[in-house]
Amino acid sequence: MDRPLDRLTERTRTRPFAVDAALAGAVWVVTVLLPSETYWQDQTTALVVGTLLTAPLAWRRRAPVPAAAVVVAVGLSELVVVPDPLVANVAVLMTIYALAAYGPRWAAQAGLTIGLLGAVLAAVRFFGYDLASSIAPTSLAIGFSVVAAWSLGNLRRARLQRLVALEERAQLLELERDQEMRLAASTERARIAREMHDVVAHSLSVVIAQADGGRYAGRTDPAAAVGALEAISTTGRQALADMRSLLGVLREGGGEEYAPQPDVKAIPALVEDVRSSGLDVDLIVEGEPRQMPAGPQLAAYRIVQESLTNVLKHAGPASRAWVRLQWRPDALELSVLDDGRGASAAMVDSDGNGQGVRGMRERAQLHDGRLEAGPRHGGGFGVHAALPYGSRR
Repeated sequence: MDRPLDRLTERTRTRPFAVDAALAGAVWVVTVLLPSETYWQDQTTALVVGTLLTAPLAWRRRAPVPAAAVVVAVGLSELVVVPDPLVANVAVLMTIYALAAYGPRWAAQAGLTIGLLGAVLAAVRFFGYDLASSIAPTSLAIGFSVVAAWSLGNLRRARLQRLVALEERAQLLELERDQEMRLAASTERARIAREMHDVVAHSLSVVIAQADGGRYAGRTDPAAAVGALEAISTTGRQALADMRSLLGVLREGGGEEYAPQPDVKAIPALVEDVRSSGLDVDLIVEGEPRQMPAGPQLAAYRIVQESLTNVLKHAGPASRAWVRLQWRPDALELSVLDDGRGASAAMVDSDGNGQGVRGMRERAQLHDGRLEAGPRHGGGFGVHAALPYGSRR
């Protein structure tokens, strides 16, 4: 609820000069205008000196050091031209408070020193020369007031510094939150880009291979052409479903149901799909399968999918490929090899906006694994990856 006190506090915080000017005016009325009739016979001098003491209070926060300099100069002149102390000397204490709260540290220390010195001078000037009965008690009383005002100003400074520190911390936390959100969005975009590349590149490669085979087989073997068309239809539908699943995460709202991500168990079906596209590919599995988190399993599937896709696109006709899965004690090692003649340069340069070998390597490193890719001795290309069963993080 917006209360009147809250609105008043907010206005005083956003308009400090107006508040200080009003405070200076109120102090002038109370300490200069109202007691003017009780002053000694030269009321004009008292009014002038009192006005000069209270007017600088309007700048106590905006310009604390110049305002304090004016008050010090007027206070020293008061010791000469005024025979009795003025009520307006309360402005001196307010100035010392302002120096301690809003001025630089050196100015606050100087204000305390000058205030204590002024206490002694005022006691000597206005309360006689008897050290025991007048000067000492009066100096102590005025000095105590000076120290109290200075201490209150220091408390105010500490509170303001704490508020500034809290505001800076809040801004820093907000900045860190925005940076984390941008990093998370960037990571998610990169992940979706990899997934999109894997789905589109693999599916289109299979479709193109089937279409080329069906075109040549259609002249002599209509049944083979029909089989190629069925494979194209199946691959297209699967690619469309995967695309919808990926794009679904970009929509707002919930309630969508998506198919599970492929894992290592889906690699044999992937190899069979590629084999049906016309590529002679063999799958070799060594060792007993072990439990793996979903992330490394998806990475293994995508690495094999990307490697076979590049074999389809670049290895050339009459080429062969081998997929080997080795379940070792600490990690799953997988290799995709081919004896083609055109894959090396294409895969090293990466494919589709840098989503080739670099994308596979990023997938492996994301799960504390490693990946190496390069031309094989004697021709062809090889991809070797190792994915630990458990993350070290």
